[in-house]
Amino acid sequence: MRVLLVEDNRRLNLSLKTSLIEDGYAVDAAFDGEEGEAFALAAPYDLIILDVMLPKKDGFTLCRELRAGRIKTPILMLTARDAVDDRVTGLDSGADDYLVKPFALNELRARLRALLRRDLDDKSGLLEAADLLLDPAGHRVERGGEPIELTTREFALLEYLMRNPNRLITREMIEEHVWSYDFISSSNVVDVYIRRLRRKIDEPFHLKLLETVRGAGYRLFKPVKEAPR
Repeated sequence: MRVLLVEDNRRLNLSLKTSLIEDGYAVDAAFDGEEGEAFALAAPYDLIILDVMLPKKDGFTLCRELRAGRIKTPILMLTARDAVDDRVTGLDSGADDYLVKPFALNELRARLRALLRRDLDDKSGLLEAADLLLDPAGHRVERGGEPIELTTREFALLEYLMRNPNRLITREMIEEHVWSYDFISSSNVVDVYIRRLRRKIDEPFHLKLLETVRGAGYRLFKPVKEAPR
């Protein structure tokens, strides 16, 4: 999943970016409100982490302007100010959640996962398709009860596909959500990762879940569960 991190404290920015990349997120980092706005308008993000006290344009203003521009990406605001009025202002500006500095990294991770699962039917956050299961919190994948080892990028690709089941996903969409701006893409990088993923989650099993739509992209097949009678 792709994250936009807007934080002017360069040391904190680098630390958060490094940790999130290790967790499998693709991260673009901005250091002021105007730069953050440019990033947010240029690419589709899955999450935005937005500091309040930013040069050039503060976080409250940027949040309001993004919402006015119909950008619905979940926004987690960061601030060193613990006043109730500041939290209210942030939420009224369109933020989805609020985290006061200093904070524990594990809490940030948990809040990001919570924002990502808010539109899921299963509020546990587990992603399932037939007998394939992906646990974002535990960074765990299994099929038919057997664990499957994936690299960080393979995991990110599978998570994106499983969050969009039965939907045609183009190569461009995958590049936009699984890799950040500083990734230098080769012409066949998506195809390479799809082949690696298919070997691990599909080839050993009878039911094939990862479909190639020739000339268009890919689709993760999720069988529709029958309603209980």
